[in-house]
Amino acid sequence: MAKFDVAVIGAGAAGMMCAATAAQRGLRVVLIDHATKLAEKIRISGGGRCNFTNVNAGPANFLSENPHFCKSALSRYTPADFVALVKKHRIGYHEKHRGQLFCDDSAEQIIEMLKDECAGGDVHWRMPCKVESLAQGEEGFVIETDSGTIEAPSVVIATGGLSIPKIGATDFGYRVAQQFELRMVEPRPALVPLTFDAQQWAPFVEMSGIALEVDVETGSLKGRNPTGARFREDLLFTHRGLSGPAILQISSYWQPGTPIVINLLPELDLAATLIEGKNTIKKQLGNVLAQWLPTRLAEGLLVAHGFALDARLADLPDAQLRKLGAAINQWSLTPNGSEGYKKAEVTRGGIDTRELSQQTMMVTKVPGLYFIGEAVDVTGWLGGYNFQWAWASGVAAGQAV
Repeated sequence: MAKFDVAVIGAGAAGMMCAATAAQRGLRVVLIDHATKLAEKIRISGGGRCNFTNVNAGPANFLSENPHFCKSALSRYTPADFVALVKKHRIGYHEKHRGQLFCDDSAEQIIEMLKDECAGGDVHWRMPCKVESLAQGEEGFVIETDSGTIEAPSVVIATGGLSIPKIGATDFGYRVAQQFELRMVEPRPALVPLTFDAQQWAPFVEMSGIALEVDVETGSLKGRNPTGARFREDLLFTHRGLSGPAILQISSYWQPGTPIVINLLPELDLAATLIEGKNTIKKQLGNVLAQWLPTRLAEGLLVAHGFALDARLADLPDAQLRKLGAAINQWSLTPNGSEGYKKAEVTRGGIDTRELSQQTMMVTKVPGLYFIGEAVDVTGWLGGYNFQWAWASGVAAGQAV
């Protein structure tokens, strides 16, 4: 039996950060992972350049049924703290869009940085190594693995969620939660493309590949406790539905059976513009719309909403133009689902954070057991926020074990 002070299960972003933090405090730490390739989610992120944080990351950028939970960890380990670590390792980076920070060269640099930080505390590795069981023993926890038995008074679960199973995602963390009778928030795919009924979507299939900046919203934005959200981001038409940053963002808030509302021309009141132009513009309606929308999209939208392509703007009554304006400025459509975990960047839901200490990430009724990262019910926006949660929750647990 190998004995350690801390066993971290899961060698992704949160797990490596936690292991390095604990080990550099002088603790004897073992890091366990079943995968053959280290940190694949880091490796593929940001198109291979790793969107490793967002300078704007704060509690408002995260979803949780217990929204105040993330405040403590995020305030104690900020984007500036991670940037300082990146600079320490002389990794070049740049800001790309709305506070998103990427490596200049490769995501591999972040993986190597975390490995170096682990080496700085002499972390012991068990990889690939499958955990067969986890049980409480007389002196903490006993972990049975296919590489032998490990004993530790503190165990940190950093095994992530269900997103992208082809690179190793499993439900291990959820099974541990069930074993210890912890409450769960039902997991579901997040930051994921949305799909539509094939018959409903048929008019738009030929628009696949078209991209444009839109406003997209879902749910209620009114009242003291709004349940929805609105984003201005790029939208991408696909053969099965909609994708792009706008849809990935709104997917985390979308509830099955409810619509999303898209403003395809957020800078233009289309109905008012068309009505005002009736007396001076002699063009066909399709040509008028093509001033602001890709031609293929303009024509497809006209057909989908019952307008003739050769209709002249001057010949259409104001009521028809208001109908067209609403169809484009307030296009309401109801997805039938999403592309699922295979295309989801993260998993929403997970371990109910009301089971955990917000200062330490420890399970309050199981001393010595911790959950961090994507395994818990804290889900960030697209754009580096989920990595910041991985770093912050990993440091919080690493400092507490």
